[in-house]
Amino acid sequence: MNEEKRMKWNEGKLEELYPAFRERIRAVVEDLQSQGLRPRIHEAWRSEEDQLKAFKAKFSQLKYGFHNVTAPDGTKEALAVDMVDENLVNGIEAEYTNTEFLLRLTAAAKKQGLDSGILWGLQKLQPGSLAEFAIAAINDAIANEEWKAVLEHLGWDPAHIQPPDITPEDARNGLRPL
Repeated sequence: MNEEKRMKWNEGKLEELYPAFRERIRAVVEDLQSQGLRPRIHEAWRSEEDQLKAFKAKFSQLKYGFHNVTAPDGTKEALAVDMVDENLVNGIEAEYTNTEFLLRLTAAAKKQGLDSGILWGLQKLQPGSLAEFAIAAINDAIANEEWKAVLEHLGWDPAHIQPPDITPEDARNGLRPL
């Protein structure tokens, strides 16, 4: 996807987001672009039907999630995005790896007070396990801006970004992050 199309695509996806969350995601995109990356919001809002398909295919652990949020009138107000790097998705030669992109994505999200799925699934493993070391390695890489760190394990949905302060059920019931 060329730059003009990617930018237009992102603007369309941003419109599917709840306004306060939209501005945080816009800042994440701008942060990544300032680093020379080409972030593309792969997915923002999705229908409950598509969410159920993702759940059945084991791409999601929820039958209703932040991607499905709407206003009472049905206006799309998603509170999650899945973000990819356009270069890596399309096999364009890049001087960085997917792991580097995901670490930078997580760091940019954290700057905006957002969470990513980079640790998902790792936190549930027993203390002292390899997962505990994986979590420490990820957190250290981000804290020290070691984008090229060699990591053996990432959480199961590292390209997913969402607010940390509410649950999908809260959102379903009308609560929105500030």
